[in-house]
Amino acid sequence: MKYLIKDFAYYLNKEKGLSKNTVLAYTRDLEQYKHFLETYHKIKNPKDIEQRHIEGFVKSIRKKVSAASVARKLSAVKGFHRYLKLEGDLKEDITTHFETPKTPKKLPMVLSVDEVLSLLKAIDPTTDLGMRNQALIEMIYGSGLRVTELLGLSLEDIHLNEGYVLVHGKGDKERIVPVSDMAIHALRRYIVLGRANLRKEKNTRMLFLNRQGDTLSRVGFFKVLKGLSLKAGIETECSPHTLRHAFATHLLENGMDLRTLQTLLGHEDISTTQIYTHISQKHINDVYMKAHPRAKKES
Repeated sequence: MKYLIKDFAYYLNKEKGLSKNTVLAYTRDLEQYKHFLETYHKIKNPKDIEQRHIEGFVKSIRKKVSAASVARKLSAVKGFHRYLKLEGDLKEDITTHFETPKTPKKLPMVLSVDEVLSLLKAIDPTTDLGMRNQALIEMIYGSGLRVTELLGLSLEDIHLNEGYVLVHGKGDKERIVPVSDMAIHALRRYIVLGRANLRKEKNTRMLFLNRQGDTLSRVGFFKVLKGLSLKAGIETECSPHTLRHAFATHLLENGMDLRTLQTLLGHEDISTTQIYTHISQKHINDVYMKAHPRAKKES
């Protein structure tokens, strides 16, 4: 099964176009599935797997992980069995009757406009790293990029005179995303002044670099935001995704239609974008409760 899992991972990445992180998560889930089958049922050949074995696997993980994790692991198992049938390794897919459990969607944490501004004010724009951090935050908040899209930008993707960046999204799909004037200004300063020093002698075309001159990692960016949020006294959990959520929510609150927002965010399915309407509605309700003199019953 070890090699079949590797083949499946290659299929997910190259043919289905799933992101590296998604493929890694599915691979880990299937390694756990493989370990369960080998340890408790002495199964090494997928042809020997029965429905009761899958039921046992799901039962074993249900006590250890969240409902969302169970849903993802079962999705990985079902996808693996479909793939094996497609490739002719199995005559039938015994997972068809397994329904992936529905998990309630949690509303993401969102920074207010004031919190985003205080985050930017916490940056020292006179240093090389400060110029980089300012450009990072202006870009992710101003254009709503995923963190992998942001950190994957190269100099060739930046078109400041035209006011857009070319983003390489999920499944290697490209999209053009507009860039705000504030982000353009921050990017120009960083590219001309900060990046040149950070690059040192390394011949790299990647846009955002760390102090060693290498591409800034997701963990590195998370640490940057953690430090800035502490400095700014922001109590809301702050991550790259929080800023993407803020971008989407603030645009909806200011009148952007859902279809345009879907295009900007790079969502394939508009139902993914619709979660931000719930956040906006919560904001409207909060404002109403504070502002209307008859909203609350007098005690």
